[in-house]
Amino acid sequence: MKRTAIFAFALLLSLSGCGGSENPPAPPPVTVETYVVKSATIPNIVELPGRVEAVRVAEVRARVNGIVQSRLYQEGTDVAEGQPLFRIDPSELRATHAQVNASLQRARATAANAAAVVNRYKPLVAEQAISRQEYDAAVAASREAAASVAQIKAQLDAAELQLGYTTVRAPIRGRARRAEVTEGALVSAAEATLMTRIEQLNPVYVSFSQSSSDVMALRRSVSEGRIDLDEGENPRVKLSFEDGSEYPIEGYVDFLDFSVDENTGTMSLRAEFANPGNNLLPGEFVRARIYLGEIKNGIMIPQRAVQLSERDASVYIIDTEGKAAVRPVELGPLDGQNWIIKSGLKIGDQVIISNLQKIGPGAPVKAITKKQAGNTANQTSRKSQN
Repeated sequence: MKRTAIFAFALLLSLSGCGGSENPPAPPPVTVETYVVKSATIPNIVELPGRVEAVRVAEVRARVNGIVQSRLYQEGTDVAEGQPLFRIDPSELRATHAQVNASLQRARATAANAAAVVNRYKPLVAEQAISRQEYDAAVAASREAAASVAQIKAQLDAAELQLGYTTVRAPIRGRARRAEVTEGALVSAAEATLMTRIEQLNPVYVSFSQSSSDVMALRRSVSEGRIDLDEGENPRVKLSFEDGSEYPIEGYVDFLDFSVDENTGTMSLRAEFANPGNNLLPGEFVRARIYLGEIKNGIMIPQRAVQLSERDASVYIIDTEGKAAVRPVELGPLDGQNWIIKSGLKIGDQVIISNLQKIGPGAPVKAITKKQAGNTANQTSRKSQN
């Protein structure tokens, strides 16, 4: 009896040991939300770096010789066209002006006297009281005196112009930069001494360069019908700053150079942007997205589906066995909340866009729609409340 009990106990232990060696059950598939890849007409976006440029830049230079008496504007502020910026000592030019004015008064007096002589001689010629030769000499003297008046009047106008240049004014409206000269500095008209610069900041230009090979590829795509390009409209342009923030106002391409720079192999483009708040500053580095037509049969997927690394990008798709698989992709530009895909995906692929942190390569997954995902979330919330 005792041997029978011991045998039964040993058999029970062996059975329990065999049961422990069985494989554990497979984990349930992770429910994921998917996006089915389909073709669509998407924008053809070209991303290029650019530099901001002022629409107009005026170099304010000295037009007379003299000593700078005072600066009449605040550096770094907006100035109006014609606003005084500097005052140059006018003493010497005032003396010159007074001298020429005196010469003009003397020449006018001489001309008046010569004209009076002609008027007196004219009736005497008819009466043959004086010779015709004397009368002609008087007329010539009168004309010479009138010409002298005109000549000195022109000299006076030039002296007034030079005197006016002692007040240096803004040739355009815009933002005046720092002064290049200080009070007491000697400026020269012959050397055209630079005094300051004025930049017009609204609107502004942004200049880009695109390789000639890219331009050729674009033309080929348009000719082959893969890209629709409306040549009647100027392409739209959006800007982003170095920190990634976007400039809120769209611009448009207003210039395309149809020649290739032989040194760089690039073509120049330029876009114009309204700049009411002066947020775009000359010389600033920006990145531009230029919308050049539309791509037929393009692919675009949600931004959250893409996993980025230092070297490449990839997405998770559901393979034929219902498992997650990594698919490398070549990204195009980002348009809003969607990535444009250049290669790596095909029509019909199921791209996983949720629960990416819970899956890995080969993990079983179950695709659900957005509506099902919402119901699942609500059921989970109710269970946690209960």
